Amino acid sequence: MHTPVSVEDKKSFIQWFLNHYQLKKRESVWILNYLMNHEELLSQLHFVREAKFCPRGIIMTSQCSSETAFRFYKNQLVTTDAEKSFHDIRLNKTEALYLQLNFKKSYQNALYIAVLEENPFIPDEYFITAQDKEAAQQLLEQSRYEFQKQALNKQIDQALDNMDEEAFLKLAKDLQLLEETFSNQPKLLKQ
Repeated sequence: MHTPVSVEDKKSFIQWFLNHYQLKKRESVWILNYLMNHEELLSQLHFVREAKFCPRGIIMTSQCSSETAFRFYKNQLVTTDAEKSFHDIRLNKTEALYLQLNFKKSYQNALYIAVLEENPFIPDEYFITAQDKEAAQQLLEQSRYEFQKQALNKQIDQALDNMDEEAFLKLAKDLQLLEETFSNQPKLLKQ
């Protein structure tokens, strides 16, 4: 579990963001300024990815991004009306609000990542299926096997160079055991 993001960090990030990006909807700027100036709201604000899954989520997009300019989600309802959203934010100051900001290279921005929290509302199956998980696990095992095999082969070569028969025999045995263990695992599906 990550430590919660402080109100000060959220405020600093919003200030930085407003100084560096122009939002597609001017009402988004008003909302961010309102949030920034109300600590009670900031304490309930969570920067997340995929805010559409949250019970109360808001998506704002900068000029440099191709996504939809503005969306507000509340339970099963969605609106692009920023004024209705602003009204809801003002009336429900103690409810959690999840904010997704779309801007160029947001996923590579260290300042955004520093305030980003894990979205607890994303369905497990949204990003990955059971088949994907199995294929990823098999790929991980294959990579681990190849890495260990390569390392053992290097050590075997080193033992041969040093004419260290004892180390060579031990390493050769380790390599054989590794290959036997790996050959008994399910193989990656051929594509």
